[in-house]
Amino acid sequence: MQDELGREALRLTVNGAQVTVPAARATPLLYVLRNDLRLNGPKFGCGLGECGACTVLLDGRAARSCVVSAGAVEGRAVTTLEGLGSSAAPHPVQQAFIAEQAAQCGYCVNGMIVTAVALLRRVPHPTEAEIREALRYNLCRCGAHVEILRAVQRSVVLAA
Repeated sequence: MQDELGREALRLTVNGAQVTVPAARATPLLYVLRNDLRLNGPKFGCGLGECGACTVLLDGRAARSCVVSAGAVEGRAVTTLEGLGSSAAPHPVQQAFIAEQAAQCGYCVNGMIVTAVALLRRVPHPTEAEIREALRYNLCRCGAHVEILRAVQRSVVLAA
C-alpha cells in the first residue's frame, strides 16, 4: 500500500538488521541508506554508477547504490561500510587502509574498501593485476592510488 507520496513500506536487510523504510520502490538505494537510515559510508559522487563512491555489498558483491533501486533489494542483504567493522574492531581491509594511510580527502575510500572486500571474498589472494582490475572503476581524484593498492595488498596478509 502506498501513501500520498507514492511511498511503500519497504522491508530491507541492511548491515544484518531488518529495517522498514517508507520509500518509493524506484528510489535509489543510496538515498534510502543516507537519508532514511543515516548511513554515511556510501557517498553520492556521480549519480550514474561510474565513480564508485556509493559502493555497497549486495549479497556479498560490490554494487553501485546510486543506480540500484530500493525496491530491487528487498529480500537481499545490503552491507555498507558501517556494516563491515567498527572503530573498536575494524574489518581487516579497514585496518589496512588505516595502516597505509590510504585516504586523502576520504571521499572515495568507502567504495575502495567495499570493492576490496568483495574482491577478497571472491579471490582470497589476488595478484596486483587482479587488485588493479577490481579497483579500476573506483575513482580517486586525490591520487592516493599507490597507498590504496598497498592497503589492499596488506589486507590480504591481515586476513590470512
